[in-house]
Amino acid sequence: MNQDELNTLFDQQAEGYDRQWARMAPIRDGLHALLPSVFAPLGDEAQLLCVGAGTGAELSFLAAQFPGWRFTAIDPSAAMLEVCRRRAQAEGFSARCSFHEGYVETLPAGPPHDGATCFLVSQFMTDPQQRAAFFRAIAQRLRPGAILANADLAGDTAAPTFDALLRCWYGVMSTTGMTPEALARMRNAYARDVAVLSPGRVAALIASAGFEEPVQFYQAGMMHAWFCQRP
Repeated sequence: MNQDELNTLFDQQAEGYDRQWARMAPIRDGLHALLPSVFAPLGDEAQLLCVGAGTGAELSFLAAQFPGWRFTAIDPSAAMLEVCRRRAQAEGFSARCSFHEGYVETLPAGPPHDGATCFLVSQFMTDPQQRAAFFRAIAQRLRPGAILANADLAGDTAAPTFDALLRCWYGVMSTTGMTPEALARMRNAYARDVAVLSPGRVAALIASAGFEEPVQFYQAGMMHAWFCQRP
């Protein structure tokens, strides 16, 4: 699946996305619960870059936790970004946000950000060089000392335990109300369109893009999350 096809898919899913994945909320909430500690060094006033902001779940959480922060929300899906914008308006923090439809590479030049989030985005880049370049583009928009929090699906596909982890993850997916046919399509997409690398390999790709060694601070099933600083 190329990027245009992926954008079309997310455009189609945008309005019902949060309802579709509502049963996965505890996994998302567990990740969010750790973010205030991850970003605490940034202080009470910071400018955060949200890459692949989607419907604005982490934006909503962080806006409530840090009322003095401002946000730059980026997403290539116009429909997803519109849902994110409406959420910000409904929850009263849209004045603290700027919205950019497109990719991090197309973000207009401006002051560097103090931190960034990037959740479940880079996993769709099946070319490791493209994935490393993506993280470099994020690094270039951050000030020295800025903090990146990144989450992706990951797993050591060569490990004898990987199949058991994958079965567990598909079991979680099945609780979202997916039909057997939809679950089969997801399995095919994981094999074809999602770059499931070992956690160590993902961390190495992030570090190669100009960050200090990433610290894994969260795992739930196949979702892993790391934080790191730009030196």
